[in-house]
Amino acid sequence: MKEITAKALQEKITAGEQVNVIDVREAAEVSEGHIPGINNIPLGLLEFRMHELDKSKPYIMVCRSGARSGQATNFLTSHGYDVTNMVGGMLDWAGDVQ
Repeated sequence: MKEITAKALQEKITAGEQVNVIDVREAAEVSEGHIPGINNIPLGLLEFRMHELDKSKPYIMVCRSGARSGQATNFLTSHGYDVTNMVGGMLDWAGDVQ
């Protein structure tokens, strides 16, 4: 499984790189604070909404601690998507939140 740290993702965003971040937490968790510009697809709905994703684009998966996003990364990778897990999740995120 490909992984990225919260700090490395924050550096990409600060540098203006185009990143596709998917937060797999539940909507209530996301409303408490999330990385600006994310797409929220709760882990339980990912199987039913993965058709919304473009297999030609890379995605970075985020959750609270990195466990659910790890599951999402493995699932989407097995279906041919280019996915990276943000280890440590939002607990390690020190950047801006909305």
